[in-house]
Amino acid sequence: MGDDSEWMKLPIDQKCEHKLWKARLNGYEEALKLFQKIDDEKSPEWSKYLGLIKKFVTDSNAVAQLKGLEAALAYVENAHVAGKTTGEVASGVVNKVFNQPKARAKELGEDICLMYIEIEKGEAIQEELLKGLDNKNPKIIVACIETLRKALSEFGSKIISLKPIIKVLPKLFESREKAVRDEAKLLAVEIYRWIRDALRPPLQNINSVQLKELEEEWIKVSSAAPKQTRFLRSQQELKAKFEQQQGLGGDADGGDDDEEEAVPQVDAYELLEAVEILSKLPKDFYEKIEAKKWQERKEALEAVELLVKNPKLESGDYADLVKALKKVVGKDTNVMLVALAAKCLAGLATGLRKKFGQYAGHVVPTILEKFKEKKPQVVQALQEAIDAIFLTTTLQNISEDILAVMDNKNPTIKQQTSLFIARSFRHCTPSTLPKSLLKPFCAALLKHINDSAPEVRDAGFEALGTALKVAGEKAVNPFLADVDKLKLDRIKECAEKVELVYGKKAGGAAEKKEGKPITGKTTALPGPAGDKETKDAATKPGPLKKASAAKAGVPPKKGKPATAAGTGGAGPKGKKGPETKEIFESELSIEVCEEKAAAVLPASCIQQLDSGNWKERLACMEEFQKAVELMERSEMPCQALVRMLAKKPGWKETNFQVMQMKLHIVALIAQKGNFSKTSAQVVLDGLVDKVGDVKCGTNAKEAMTAIAEACQLPWTAEQVVAMAFSQKNPKNQSETLNWLSNAIKEFGFSGLNVKAFISNVKTALAATNPAVRTSAITLLGVMYLYVGPSLRMFFEDEKPALLSQIDAEFEKMQGQTAPAPTRGISRHSVGGGDDGEEEEQEEVGNDVVDLLPRTDIGDKITAELVSKIGDKNWKIRKEGLDEVTSIINEAKFIQPNIGELPAALKGRLNDSNKILVQQTLSILQQLATAMGPNIKQYVKNLGIPVITVLGDSKNNVRAAALATVNAWAEQTGMKEWLEGEDLSEELKKENPFLRQELLGWLAEKLPALRSVPSDLLLCVPHLYSCLEDRNGDVRKKAQDALPFFMMHLGFEKMAKATGKLKPTSKDQVLAMLEKAKANMPAKPAPPAKASSRVVGGAAPAKFQPASAFADDLGSNTMESKPDLKKAKAGGLSSKTKVQGKKVLSKPSLKEDDDKSGPIFIIVPNGKEQRMREEKALKVLKWNFTTPRDEYIEQLKTQMSTCVAKWLQDEMFHADFQHHNKALSVMIEHLESEKDGVISCLDLILKWVTLRFFDTNTSVLMKALEYLKLLFNLLSQEEYHLTENEASSFIPYLILKVGEPKDVIRKDVRAILNRMCLIYPASKMFPFIMEGTKSKNSKQRAECLEELGCLVESYGMNVCQPTPGKALKEMATHIGDRDNAVRNAALNTIVTVYNVHGDQVFKLIGNLSEKDMSMLEERIKRSAKRPSSAPVRQAEEKPQRTQNMSANASMMRKGQAEDMSSKLNQNRNMGSHAETTHTVPREFQLDLDEIENDNGTVRCEMPALVQHKLDDIFEPVLIPEPKIRAVSPHFDDMHSNTASTINFVISQVASGDINTSIQALTQIDEVLKQEDKAEAMSGHIDQFLIATFMQLRLIYNTHMADEKLDKDEIVRLYSCIIGSMITLFQIESLAREASTGVLKDLMHGLITLMLDSRVEDLEEGEQVIRSVNLLVVKILDHLTMIDNKNESELEAHLCRLMKHAMEQTGKADKDTEKGASRIEEKASKAKVNDILAEIFKKIGSKENTKEGLAELYEYKKKYSDADIEPFLKNSSQFFQSYVERGLRLIETEREGKGRITTSTGISPQMEGTCVPASTHTVSSSIGNTNGEEVGPSVYLERLKILRQRCGLDNAKVLYLTTLVNPLERNSHPDSSLPPLTSLLSKPTLPTVASSTDMLHSKLSQLRESREQYQHLDLDSNQTHSSGIGTTLASPSSAAANIDDLKKRLERIKSSRK
Repeated sequence: MGDDSEWMKLPIDQKCEHKLWKARLNGYEEALKLFQKIDDEKSPEWSKYLGLIKKFVTDSNAVAQLKGLEAALAYVENAHVAGKTTGEVASGVVNKVFNQPKARAKELGEDICLMYIEIEKGEAIQEELLKGLDNKNPKIIVACIETLRKALSEFGSKIISLKPIIKVLPKLFESREKAVRDEAKLLAVEIYRWIRDALRPPLQNINSVQLKELEEEWIKVSSAAPKQTRFLRSQQELKAKFEQQQGLGGDADGGDDDEEEAVPQVDAYELLEAVEILSKLPKDFYEKIEAKKWQERKEALEAVELLVKNPKLESGDYADLVKALKKVVGKDTNVMLVALAAKCLAGLATGLRKKFGQYAGHVVPTILEKFKEKKPQVVQALQEAIDAIFLTTTLQNISEDILAVMDNKNPTIKQQTSLFIARSFRHCTPSTLPKSLLKPFCAALLKHINDSAPEVRDAGFEALGTALKVAGEKAVNPFLADVDKLKLDRIKECAEKVELVYGKKAGGAAEKKEGKPITGKTTALPGPAGDKETKDAATKPGPLKKASAAKAGVPPKKGKPATAAGTGGAGPKGKKGPETKEIFESELSIEVCEEKAAAVLPASCIQQLDSGNWKERLACMEEFQKAVELMERSEMPCQALVRMLAKKPGWKETNFQVMQMKLHIVALIAQKGNFSKTSAQVVLDGLVDKVGDVKCGTNAKEAMTAIAEACQLPWTAEQVVAMAFSQKNPKNQSETLNWLSNAIKEFGFSGLNVKAFISNVKTALAATNPAVRTSAITLLGVMYLYVGPSLRMFFEDEKPALLSQIDAEFEKMQGQTAPAPTRGISRHSVGGGDDGEEEEQEEVGNDVVDLLPRTDIGDKITAELVSKIGDKNWKIRKEGLDEVTSIINEAKFIQPNIGELPAALKGRLNDSNKILVQQTLSILQQLATAMGPNIKQYVKNLGIPVITVLGDSKNNVRAAALATVNAWAEQTGMKEWLEGEDLSEELKKENPFLRQELLGWLAEKLPALRSVPSDLLLCVPHLYSCLEDRNGDVRKKAQDALPFFMMHLGFEKMAKATGKLKPTSKDQVLAMLEKAKANMPAKPAPPAKASSRVVGGAAPAKFQPASAFADDLGSNTMESKPDLKKAKAGGLSSKTKVQGKKVLSKPSLKEDDDKSGPIFIIVPNGKEQRMREEKALKVLKWNFTTPRDEYIEQLKTQMSTCVAKWLQDEMFHADFQHHNKALSVMIEHLESEKDGVISCLDLILKWVTLRFFDTNTSVLMKALEYLKLLFNLLSQEEYHLTENEASSFIPYLILKVGEPKDVIRKDVRAILNRMCLIYPASKMFPFIMEGTKSKNSKQRAECLEELGCLVESYGMNVCQPTPGKALKEMATHIGDRDNAVRNAALNTIVTVYNVHGDQVFKLIGNLSEKDMSMLEERIKRSAKRPSSAPVRQAEEKPQRTQNMSANASMMRKGQAEDMSSKLNQNRNMGSHAETTHTVPREFQLDLDEIENDNGTVRCEMPALVQHKLDDIFEPVLIPEPKIRAVSPHFDDMHSNTASTINFVISQVASGDINTSIQALTQIDEVLKQEDKAEAMSGHIDQFLIATFMQLRLIYNTHMADEKLDKDEIVRLYSCIIGSMITLFQIESLAREASTGVLKDLMHGLITLMLDSRVEDLEEGEQVIRSVNLLVVKILDHLTMIDNKNESELEAHLCRLMKHAMEQTGKADKDTEKGASRIEEKASKAKVNDILAEIFKKIGSKENTKEGLAELYEYKKKYSDADIEPFLKNSSQFFQSYVERGLRLIETEREGKGRITTSTGISPQMEGTCVPASTHTVSSSIGNTNGEEVGPSVYLERLKILRQRCGLDNAKVLYLTTLVNPLERNSHPDSSLPPLTSLLSKPTLPTVASSTDMLHSKLSQLRESREQYQHLDLDSNQTHSSGIGTTLASPSSAAANIDDLKKRLERIKSSRK
């Protein structure tokens, strides 16, 4: 059992793989338990077993296998990952389980298969089971059949695809094994249950006995529709419903709907195998069919008849066969053969179905013509043929041919055509029978119902009745307006009898079909809410229509398809209702009129009508008018009144006043009464006659307008124009046309008879009178607004002069939209006129095209021409093609009848001569334009072959083909192209050119479509194979097209289609689908028609469809899948969504209303998220040579969440003007939306880079203008560009620096300058360096210049990666072939030379002799002109960084030059340096360094005092230990500097403050560099004299100058003191100062301290502190005076200080409290200071004892001193400690003398490190009281010290003590340069360790201070971080003192 225990310990998954079957068995058992126990289907446990499940089912041990199968079943049922195992497990089950003898194993195997089907893996399982049918083992075959049968029985034929099963059934019936045959029989019965008789054709060829048995079984099958009893996981709702019904008692089924749910109608055709028959035609068929003997012809036809009996034919080229059969039908004299040929055609149509569509157009006219035959058998055959053919095409496609035959004289033809139309209508639905089709058919049929032949009338009634039944009364009634009641009743009677093809539910089904498009367009139903909902809505047409009508009120109706039974149906039809019920009056006799008039008019009025006196007539008219005004509408006899007006003198009235009144009355009657056309006819003639009259014309026009309102404009206009042109008066003609122009604008264009106008306009254009011509042209202009460019086609044959006038008028109208109609709608808008208006107007454009006079060129396409085109000799072929070109050119517009031309041209598309192919393509293009929309019928047989040409290897041929396809698609729309299998067949061809062109074309066309035929799905498998094509372009195009396919087909369908791919391909494709899902466009753009001209002045179409669609999507997807909302609804943010809804409910909202609200929406962490995604490569990195579509799409998607929708539309519009508009908007919103701009900055910059690739200069200029403003804003906001933003923008900006236009280059350079303010120059440098590698020489030159500017501005530190490398790179350009580049490179290197001296030659490495000589020459020429210290930054932007703490997080750490720009600005902000003074180059080495150390001393002091600094220091507290990066070029500094230094020093004493500051800055910089400082040697006195002179100058001149800004003076003081402090830190240099100079200097400094004007300055007290500190420094160096006895300095100082205190008690300024200067305050403050000092010592560990001793001494000396305040702030423990300590000392030192005091103080001197203060002491005193401490005291101490230490430097220490109080008042600003320079001579060794630590920390501090230059480093904290003393809480005032102390101590310690 040892073994057992071994495997018992293993984890379950390892047991399942164990060698021992027992172990495996145990593993399976435990796995089974585990699988049943895991609740979470997504648990990670499942994944462990992914690879094992196959082994579970294929276990070699039968016992273990059984258990394994159980476990596998549990796994498949519960694990979400189980689907991945389908293929391998299923094949394992088929091959290793179905052959097992145990029934249980087989059962489990079947269950596993069924479970896989349940988890949506039906296709894979079916595939494996069908493979199993080929197995040799009959057991396996039987089990597979049984499993298939069970699956079908449980899941139904919707889920189990029957076609492949039926395909193998006959083979199974032939099996030798009886078990297999029996099982097959059971399967056949099960299939029959689902599809009934559709199963018969495929099984007709099996053994007759078997067939008979089957028939018997089939009869037994119950007739009830079978139901699905087991459901997929995705069908849980159905399942619940099913269970509920079961619960209710079995068959209480949910009505018809459910049945439809359950049984998809299976088409037997689909289940059949296609048969190829073309090759089986008799060899001599084409000769025989032409034979003279009818028997031979009959033989040929019988052969065909036999072949076409095959129910499904394989597609191929049947053109010749159809042509032959057509010829027989049309020309053969033997009627028997006609019938036979018709049968063959019917067979072909039935066998080919849609594939026969392309031939339908040829055959239909012939068959219809042939209906003249009377023989019933012929008629029947023809009927069958034409009915079969109708099913292969659409009514639309053959409508032209049918309508052409309707006017035939032969009654039989008319009758049969009407009957055919009736039969065709039955197959239609409201969507396939739109108004545009009904209109012409109804018009033709109305003639038929008035025909003399009864059979024709009957057929007409039947056809109209069918139309009425299919399309509904609403759609058809408007066309039946003039039909009398008897006939109308007859039509309705016919309608009731009609049985539609779709059975009783026709209406419902029809609408169901339409339901989906509606929901998409109008949000009638919430999104694609599943078939069921749609169907319910559809079967109740009422509510659906209401909903759609309400919501479809988005003004411009998109496209023309009349949606279900008239969505918004009240539109046109409602409108025409009242219009057609216009008042028809019969003409009344004059007597009746008089009677009626007499009833309503005063008698006098009637009598005076024809009076001879005009005044009487006028009076009569006035009465007439009054009477009319008072009449009610109902009682006004309009016709009688107008006839009275027309009575003699009528319209021949000579007095204009009477005439004006008369015309006015006509207008009144027309407005107020029920005015009929009959009445109108009475007056119109007279009105037209007067319209040209100067005095009465206006009234006549008014009357005409009123009549137009009453009787509709179209009728009135037609009458008026006809009357005008029947007269000769040109004035009347021109005025009539003018009236019409205005009327059209007022009434709109709907219903106008364009054709009639056009002929009249042509007459007018030919008129001799220029006024008539002008009016005609104006009218054309107005018509152009409504009709569009197609209007011009009618006038192309006019004279050129006229044509140019017409063109000019059209030009004027371009871009204008037609005004909204203001008249003609009020009365009739009961039915929602607006909609009607739109729809009518939409059609105008098309109608116009239909009205074009088209020539029939059929007779010109002769057999001879066709044979020419097919000739062997290419020249003759070319001749033929030339002829065709000229025929089409002559005809201009042609009828669709082009005879044999299509076949001939098709042959030429694969001509070996490419020139002919191109010529053919151009002919086809012409043909499309000439034939217009009728070209549709040739799409299949001519259009598709053009697509084949897209596979040509020659580029120009492909381009021509694409142009042709586009020209055709423009005329036909896309539906014809996408229907059927043709397109997918093309895509199947593995031609890379064809594939990429075709996919590109689809990607362009699909987005614009609202709906597509379902056949598009056939292209998907080929699309997937294109995704994996060898050719990269094909793959790319396929990826581009993917989202558009998905847009129409949906993700689900496309994902399902991957089922047939190999597993590896499948995963890849699914990944791409996921990606495409994210990029899927949210909506199809509104159809071209609606957007090309917005009709009726409604709001622009752009916005409404979008919102409707987004809303629709929104309702479904937004809530449920937040991730998808971006993808589907175009990422509409919730705000935009709401706006969308608003637009929907109020369609007339103007465009602008949508534009309120922010343009940039702040998404929290949006930018960070985008950067993370880019970093993780989840999205494309913004890096390209030219932007590909996927980049643009990606940017669009990213923007969709944070940019307003309307702005995004502008930004990504195809037209550049929209980009300009977008930029303008962005500029407008820049200031107001700063945060938004910053949150989207990365996207904005990326979008701008896309604009850099546009060719339009105006966009580029605008973009650069925006960038300048943007970067200004960013630098004001102290924003810092992120790496991501920089790298995705700067390289593209640099590309533009090479633009040919100067103005652009200038702008780009300006932007690059500004960028340095928000992005470190050193990081800009590599990008610009990269730009120098460009092929564009201008770019190289500009980049080199920019590099020079950077070096000039920022010093060598910007050169990356190192100055050497950068310079070498630059130097290579000296040899460039372009002169400008050479110059730029030389200039740049000269600039570096000016900054950096001869060292440049070292850095640039080896140059060729020629280059070197050029460089040397250039350097000489620049005569070493010293370059200025540039302050570009500052000039461009003076105010920059005030408080960087806010921005600290954005700052880059550890880069000195990062700060450089900031410092530059600080310095210049300080000195307002508009002028830059030249400083010799040696000291201009590193401006940033100079400013680093010095700038803030001067500039930032005021800010620092006021800051509350505690928070700022966090980052500084523990600086990263970094090695100080010394600016590289210092190391190589050369030493010929004397002249330069003299020059700089001379500037120190300059009268110009700025010059002086600059010079001091330079010197300070040099002094700070230890290795450079010796350059100053020999110049110290000179420097000190200059400084002293400057001090005197300030004292005497500047301070007295009222105009001078005192801040400037303080700044200068800061510089002076700063430089001196730096100087006196360097012992070797300090020693050089001569006595006299020092004396003068001290005098100057002390004078400065005593200057009351300085104290009165805001920052004066700070200056005085600085002076104190400086004096300390100088005193430090007193030891250097060789003979101290000779020097009076010491005594002088002491005297001075004492004297000063006696005189004024100066310098007691209390910085915190600003206390006044009073003696006692001074002494008190001094006491406080001393006590604070002492308590500090007590508080530090090392110096506690000294502190206590000092305190004891102090208390002894000042017995009245109050130490209580110091103790009360401290802890109880501390207080008792102090008391105890004092008591101890007292006992210890009873009676000790004065010497102890000194020793008590000494340690204070030794302390190298003063611990930070613990208690707050007001820092006030500058010096001690004269009386208290005289010089003698100090000398006394000095002696003691010398005794103690035996050291030379005692005096230094002594004097340090002397100025200790002084020092407390010195400069608190700790951003003074750290005192790190080493001084000689060691001091006491006691605290060496802490000194060392301090030292190392100081260097780190220096580094970090350079970053936070302008931040005050609180010395207290710095100190504690350095030494780690534990302290109580520091306070700022004490901290200041402390800081200085510490510095002093550091100096001492550093002399160790």
